[in-house]
Formats: sequence, structure tokens, C-alpha cells
Amino acid sequence: MGRVTRRGQITKFRTDGTVAKREDVLAGEEPLEIRVGGRSFTVTMRTPGDDFDLVAGFLVSEGIIWEPGQLVSLRYCAGVDDSGQQTFNVVDVQLRPGTALPDTTMERHVYTSSSCGICGTASIEAVRKSSHFSVGDDDVRVPLRILAGLPEQLRQKQKVFDRTGGVHAAGLFTVQGELLCLREDVGRHNAVDKVVGWALRAGMLPLRGTVLQVSGRASFELVQKAQLAGIPVLAAVSAPSSLSVELAQDAGMTVVGFSRGSSLNCYSYPERILA
Repeated sequence: MGRVTRRGQITKFRTDGTVAKREDVLAGEEPLEIRVGGRSFTVTMRTPGDDFDLVAGFLVSEGIIWEPGQLVSLRYCAGVDDSGQQTFNVVDVQLRPGTALPDTTMERHVYTSSSCGICGTASIEAVRKSSHFSVGDDDVRVPLRILAGLPEQLRQKQKVFDRTGGVHAAGLFTVQGELLCLREDVGRHNAVDKVVGWALRAGMLPLRGTVLQVSGRASFELVQKAQLAGIPVLAAVSAPSSLSVELAQDAGMTVVGFSRGSSLNCYSYPERILA
């Protein structure tokens, strides 16, 4: 898996008094600088791999692009580490002429731990203004048994998690339970961006009639990313936040939490679930 995982030595302590040294596998984490037209836009911490999907999805999540034709090219920029090896930690994006460029004068920190940095109705209003797709009119219906079974499907396909136990996952599914795309990353927001970027580059946006299953909680930023990609149903194995539910209710999105196989909680638009 290359730089996706790293090997390291650990000391394992047990309460019975035994101590042992052994090798362990860790999830890779490195900075990725995103440049737009040669100008630095942001730096995010991510698990290396699917970087072009990550960058494309991030630009969708920022409301900068929403169709593949706006993305002219993606390329790694030159950069080496202390040993002279290419780092692949800088990606430059060229956008179609006429596409509004992001403000690259602002210092940005997208690897914050919880929220988007704005709060309350201002956040929801900002998302509403930047969204090019509507999810409220998506008449998708998802059978309860299929929806409740998606976390286990997701877990079975998490190859990096199997080796490290240290990454989040996001999976895009049809309402019949078919897995379309799965991505893993140390950042749950990055995992979603990688899925959305894959879909954009495949010409699939908006993602009508799909379900996004995530391995963690349904935070505001994940609901925001799903809405901007046109995903009508977001399901999580843990809880949503109050602001994420407010955004989902405002957008017409179905948000599910505590999806554990035999039960789940629906926080908005439960009529999409066929019980």
C-alpha cells in the first residue's frame, strides 16, 4: 500500500505484567497542499492515495466546481523529501476559463477537528447560496433492511482499517445496496471528498438516488459536502450534531444516525425509508 500505511515499532503492555516489543502498521498521514492556477489555496492533512479525487471533491465541497468540464487538469508539482524522493504532496489544479477562482489570499486550515469554523444560520445560508443541486426534490426510497446493512458492507471493504484500525471510511451506495465507491482516510471529511471527487471526475454529479454511508458521526461538514454533491441520504454509525440536522432539514436531506445493523435513528425526512 506504499505511503498509505507505515510500519513502526511499538511496546505492548498487558495488565498481567508482560511487556513485548513488536512491529505495528500505522495509517499514513501527510500534508497535501492544493494549488489553484499555481497559487496556494489550502493545506490539508490526509492519508496519501486518491489525491486527485480528494482535490476534486474538496473543490466541489467549497462550491467552486460542480461539473467535470470545469476541471481542466490535475497534476503533482515538483517536490522532494530529505532523501531526494518525490513527495507527491502538492497538487496544482487548472480550472476552465470563466470558472470563478477561490480567494487564495486567505490563510485556511481545513484540518480542524470538528466544525467548519462558522456557526448557526450563517453556515446554513452560506451552503444554500453555494449549492448547485437540490436534494429536497429527490424522491428516492431506501428499504430499511438495506440501509441498516450498509455499515457492515462498508466495514467488510475497509482494507486500510483492517491493517491499521486508524482510518475513517465513506461509501457511496445505490438504494439496492450496491457499492459504487469506497474511500478511506485519517480524516472523515477527506474520505467523503475522495468519494465526491471520484463521482465528479466520472461525470456522475449530482448523485441523485444514492446513499452516503460514513463510518463515524454525521457532522455539519459531512452533511454540507453531501448536499453540495446532490446526495439525498446520509447515514452514519454514530450521532449527528444539532447543526447538521438543521442543515439537513433545511436542505431536504435524510440524515440517519446510530445505524448499527438491527436499528437506526432518522433525524430528518424519514419518509424516504421503506420500513
